[in-house]
Amino acid sequence: MRIAIIGQQAFGQSVLEAFLERGDEIAGVFCAPEKPGARPDPLRLAAEKAGLKLFQLPSLKSEAAENALRGLDVDLAVMAYVLQFAPQSFVNIPRHGTIQYHPSLLPKYRGPSSINWPIIKGETQTGLTIFRPTDGLDEGPVILQKSVDIGPEDTLGSVYFDWLFPLGVEAMLEAADLVVAGHHSQTVQDESQASYEGWCKDPEAKINWHGHVDAIHNLIRGCDPAPGAWTMIGGAKVRLFDVRKHPVRRFGDVVGKPGEIVAVGEQSFSVSVQGGVLEIFKARTQTGQKLSGAELAAAYALTAGMKLGVEAEAKEKAAETAS
Repeated sequence: MRIAIIGQQAFGQSVLEAFLERGDEIAGVFCAPEKPGARPDPLRLAAEKAGLKLFQLPSLKSEAAENALRGLDVDLAVMAYVLQFAPQSFVNIPRHGTIQYHPSLLPKYRGPSSINWPIIKGETQTGLTIFRPTDGLDEGPVILQKSVDIGPEDTLGSVYFDWLFPLGVEAMLEAADLVVAGHHSQTVQDESQASYEGWCKDPEAKINWHGHVDAIHNLIRGCDPAPGAWTMIGGAKVRLFDVRKHPVRRFGDVVGKPGEIVAVGEQSFSVSVQGGVLEIFKARTQTGQKLSGAELAAAYALTAGMKLGVEAEAKEKAAETAS
């Protein structure tokens, strides 16, 4: 089949290479222009290496974008990790239209951080969807879905790179074959089951040490590796990763107060929270230095009895008093 690839980054690159490997004709590749100082886009590099026609347009809503796609005369357009808005006047140009990848089981978790939020909310299952893009964000009819279990220690990184990434590439190929052959079905999304969540960024990734052990454990996993759940230590923002939870069963097992360090071991340090203790094995400092939990404790002179996040709490109380 003759197709156009629209996307960016490593997922877009892998989708492009998968179609090339099996012998499909790639008429052209669309990817967003890189911002000044940004790393080269892997999809752009792969397209250039393969000698493909490349379009780096600031908008897919322009007449230039429509003319470019129309001029390629493709059977299908494949949207792989696309952050640019693509209007119906663009996606309907190919003979068989356009298909798009989304890393959740639509209609749940529409939005840009659809892998983070299921983990943060303690879900045990997620998945991916191949659908028809419409002018509503992630709202088009579903062509294909694949489910993925979320294990109790899974992170954003493991769910995506171990499952949603490779399965997504395979699903793109499968869906493209179905659509071009006319063997696909399209299921309208059930709006009663729909949810939309925006970006998971620093404000959402801040750790509340007075939260429950399950909630904090899920937050750290759901922000690992990005954006990184964080707390203040010694006036610096520190991001925490690779966490294990140890629930308490009896009142007599409770050690320390919420946010208080209760132990420093050879590889980790442990923090008391509501419902248990969280053991932290990895961290990243404000300067980007990656440390084990024990190395972080040594670098910041953390000992049992110290509390995390106290600087932030003090600032919040001062702001409340001033208002």
